[in-house]
Amino acid sequence: METTSRVGAQAPAAEGGQQVPSARRTVDGYLLAPFPWYGLDEAFTGPRWLMQVGASADGAIEHGSIGHGDEPSVRGETTEDKERFAVVVTVAASPVRRSADGTGLLEATSVSSAAWLAGVGLLSFTWPGQMDHTLRDDWLDQQTETAWVLADDLDGADWSTLSLPVDGVPTPFHYRESEFGWVLAGSTQEGVHLGAYGRGMSAYGLGFAMIKDIATYA
Repeated sequence: METTSRVGAQAPAAEGGQQVPSARRTVDGYLLAPFPWYGLDEAFTGPRWLMQVGASADGAIEHGSIGHGDEPSVRGETTEDKERFAVVVTVAASPVRRSADGTGLLEATSVSSAAWLAGVGLLSFTWPGQMDHTLRDDWLDQQTETAWVLADDLDGADWSTLSLPVDGVPTPFHYRESEFGWVLAGSTQEGVHLGAYGRGMSAYGLGFAMIKDIATYA
């Protein structure tokens, strides 16, 4: 899945190139999306916050994330068991298509796209204990490649099946856990794929719902 830019909700970079979660985002990029956004359903009563959106080479919004719970920092040894968060990633379901300028093709999106974005999202807030700053980039590259391999094999042994409600309808998701947290991915009846990742909050009790007015998150 090719994503060349992030629009509207880009947070300033922190040390190591990570996004600063507490920076205020704008809703502009989210409003440009031609597809509905999803978050946790009304059973979740904690904080909700915008993260960032991603655009294709021709500027079309392809995906974006909504956070729930504690805004995560890059996990170190002191924050490992304290933060409780879940992030929902909405990905437009798109076939292979020609770019707006006619110069190339844009890749199709799938449940694997949502799984990969969720896996990489979880990694972005993970810093293995005792790891030197200079080694983290190599570690992150390696783990990102692993996340892609896992996302490309959703029927493999690393994934189990979990049924969770989406707009009140029981929906199958691919689910996996790691030492860093959990990741899941599935599809909705509204033409989007959903990914999610988190730590400190169990995935088993979650439900998802379409966001009626994303502007209320601004």
